[in-house]
Amino acid sequence: MSIAEVHSGLAFSPSDAVVHALPHPIMIVAQNGRIADANAAAESFFAVSSALLRRQVVRDLVPFGSPLLALIEQVRKRGAAVNEYRVDLETPRNPGERIVDLYVAPLAEHPGHVVVLLQERTRADKMDRQLTHRGAARSVIALAAMLAHEIKNPLSGIRGAAQLLEQSSNDDDRVLTRLICDEADRIVKLVDRMEVFGDERPIDREPVNIHAVLEHVKKLAQTGFGRHINFVEEYDPSLPPVLANRDQLIQVFLNLVKNAAEAIGDTQDGEIQLTTAFRPGVRLSVPGNSARVSLPLEFCVKDNGPGVSDDLLPHLFDPFVTTKTSGSGLGLALVAKIVGDHGGIVECESQARRTTFRVLMPMYSTAHLTKQSGATPSVK
Repeated sequence: MSIAEVHSGLAFSPSDAVVHALPHPIMIVAQNGRIADANAAAESFFAVSSALLRRQVVRDLVPFGSPLLALIEQVRKRGAAVNEYRVDLETPRNPGERIVDLYVAPLAEHPGHVVVLLQERTRADKMDRQLTHRGAARSVIALAAMLAHEIKNPLSGIRGAAQLLEQSSNDDDRVLTRLICDEADRIVKLVDRMEVFGDERPIDREPVNIHAVLEHVKKLAQTGFGRHINFVEEYDPSLPPVLANRDQLIQVFLNLVKNAAEAIGDTQDGEIQLTTAFRPGVRLSVPGNSARVSLPLEFCVKDNGPGVSDDLLPHLFDPFVTTKTSGSGLGLALVAKIVGDHGGIVECESQARRTTFRVLMPMYSTAHLTKQSGATPSVK
């Protein structure tokens, strides 16, 4: 039985290709609990091919005593569809947070068979959280820009007064005036970094080869902060270019790689993995645009450091959130801003010795670029 048979009673009779293109995992579970069929998204979710899935019993794919098993039995007895929200499907085979919404429905034409649809809440929640952060950020950008300007003016006066006092001070007092100047300079640098968040100018974008960007970042890291770390690349050579600003992409991945290197520290087996892949199916609803934007390009920076604590993870991309004693907490916030300005999202999944920063972005579109600038430059 193919997955398209699930819809055989519908007027439009969608084909297998349509069902396999859906971004949500779908499975058909037979009366004996064996998986009769599954779409491509289910293969990706369970990290098992459809051929192997069809040899599995559903209870072997989910945690012991999972609510999914009870839902399947409930649907068989009642003959009606049921839903369950925020169910954890984490297993040793699929570690990490695996929160999903479950939709289970009977197949009337195949007694005892049920259709199971999973909607991943983890990614949906992260997208919602990032869109909420962007909306909040826009509301304070004007205020931040005004404060940055107003702070610099008195700081300049304070520093100038301290320099004048320094000329007529003794050695003990000169230490204090020097401290005033240094702290004023530090605040100015912090304000300069804050002003980046208020920059609303259009981004100068062009089709960029992401692999050239990642190789450049790797070379920079290997000649400095990451010289003691082993770098591993897993690139998809067929990946299309991304419509982006090359310098800003370098800034994004340099920040992510530097964070990974600092998390690893001086351990001897430190490893950073750079990966690229094409992941169709991820779409994002953007305010002011009725169409859903596709984000098929996936770029990851993975490290085997100690991981990010659970209480910090939801706030990782907020400004001024950091675990570093000397950090400003603006690096990842700037990463999120740049990626957001490019129409993408950045997310983090973390556990001990496996932290992944995943950047999802739209691919290069000739029509889009022509609409913006009237020109189609060559791929960099």
